[in-house]
Amino acid sequence: MARGKGKDSDPEAFWRKYAERYGEKVLAYRLGKYVSGWDEFEAAGISGLWGLVIATSGGFRFHHFPQENWLQAAARSVSGGEPPQERTIFIPADSIFSAGIIAEKKLWKRILAPKTPLLVIHYRSGDNEERDLSLETDGGAEALAAELRALRKR
Repeated sequence: MARGKGKDSDPEAFWRKYAERYGEKVLAYRLGKYVSGWDEFEAAGISGLWGLVIATSGGFRFHHFPQENWLQAAARSVSGGEPPQERTIFIPADSIFSAGIIAEKKLWKRILAPKTPLLVIHYRSGDNEERDLSLETDGGAEALAAELRALRKR
């Protein structure tokens, strides 16, 4: 079997299973890094966590899949530490007020001091407070932000 052609590496199958698992249609996705704005992560001191940034028919999802290389696994087995944990964020569509991309507009700043665009989701938290969730994304995340904004109109 050719490398990358196994059933576990088929992106369409992955997204089909993901949609079935959550019962929500996947509208758009990107790779992104959690920056701030989620109480559970803040309390645990979690930042800089990479994962999938996903707009679904049900709302917004951030999904970090646990990973560990052989050296980390060996060190953990000696120290008796816990294995890495799956981390997720879910914001229901009716809790999202807005979503947008913050990116540097001036060409000279983009060239001399490039910064990764931020996806910022303004939402209502479980304790009924208004919050901003920030995630670093690539420049193609505007479609994802547009899908999240459109959820409010559905």
